[in-house]
Amino acid sequence: SAQTAYTLEECVEEAVNNNLKLRNADNEVRMSEARRKEAFVNYFPTLSAMGGGFVSNKGFLYMDMGESSVSMLKNGLVAGVTATQPVFVGGQVVRGNQLAKIGEEASRLRRNLTENEIRLTTESYFWQIVMLKEKLVTLHQVETQLANAEKDARAAVDAGIRNRNDLLQVRLKRNEMRITRIQVENALRVARDLLAQYIGHFQDSIDVAFVVDYDFSANPASLYVSPESALGQVNEYQLLDKQLEANKTQYKLSLGKYLPSVVVGGGYLYNDFMDKSRTNWLGMVSVSVPLSDWWGGSHELKRRKMEVRNAENVKLEQSQLLIIRMRKTWNDMADACKQLAIAKESIEQSMENLRLNTDYYQAGTATISDLLDAQTLYQQSRDKYVEAYTNYEVKKREYLQATGR
Repeated sequence: SAQTAYTLEECVEEAVNNNLKLRNADNEVRMSEARRKEAFVNYFPTLSAMGGGFVSNKGFLYMDMGESSVSMLKNGLVAGVTATQPVFVGGQVVRGNQLAKIGEEASRLRRNLTENEIRLTTESYFWQIVMLKEKLVTLHQVETQLANAEKDARAAVDAGIRNRNDLLQVRLKRNEMRITRIQVENALRVARDLLAQYIGHFQDSIDVAFVVDYDFSANPASLYVSPESALGQVNEYQLLDKQLEANKTQYKLSLGKYLPSVVVGGGYLYNDFMDKSRTNWLGMVSVSVPLSDWWGGSHELKRRKMEVRNAENVKLEQSQLLIIRMRKTWNDMADACKQLAIAKESIEQSMENLRLNTDYYQAGTATISDLLDAQTLYQQSRDKYVEAYTNYEVKKREYLQATGR
């Protein structure tokens, strides 16, 4: 079936737009934003309205006056509107809003971490497909060489120059290449399906658009940054900051629960109980001082302080581990670059070795085993090069993400 070929940038863009895990992370950000807006409402006065009425078969108040009687409150109506505004509640409103804002910022950082994970996984799938496709290219070259070798061996056998064993060895090698091709093609189909599912094109037949450069020269030194200077740009470190800030704010929020609170309010009341309407305006001030709560509150505040200290310790430890991760990913990338250079040199040597053994075999000074060994070395050198090439690209992405880029 027809396949749509995607570049690396297009694969990453599709994954960011369609990956279900990132969609959930986006929803978490929206939920945090809604919680922040919900907390902001607490700055405004609280309004409430009430109303009620009653009808009775006789008045609630009855007075017997001899020859006559008086019955009152047989029906009535009451309604009102009140508003209250906290003036001081120990900073709980302010701290609650700060905590909601920290939660929103933390959810955005977690979303960034999810996106980084998706980018890295997408690139890993992409480079795996590139590697397998290039191995098929190498297999095609080796199969062509083996076909020529079989032709030469058959001619030599027919001429009586070589024995039939040479021809059998070539055919066995060709069968081995056929088995290898089946394995690589199957792995390639699976890798394409995995990439298609990951970028949101599960039902599509996709391919990747990339040509391996066998003259590629990596320069990792241009990407290096000091771990200490890059630490503040790393999402994980910023998330540690937010966790510590949240613990400190939570402590202040708990402290505010045990401070005096002052609330002012006012309202409008209307009633009609004895066929006469009346209205009232009222104002109120409420001062609340928690006394017995301090007994348990002191233990809560002590617990909150310990949570802050634990968060500080976690931040210190994780910061050190983040720096270690930067150094490790740098070493991994540098090592991958060295392996790539060695693999590039090996290709040149294996090509020359194959050329010489081909000439020697045709001249009758080398055996078919020498020629087949040379072809195997050539295949292995190309395979190792493309493995080193794709491994370097993955290690580069890991280092860039580890340093906040």
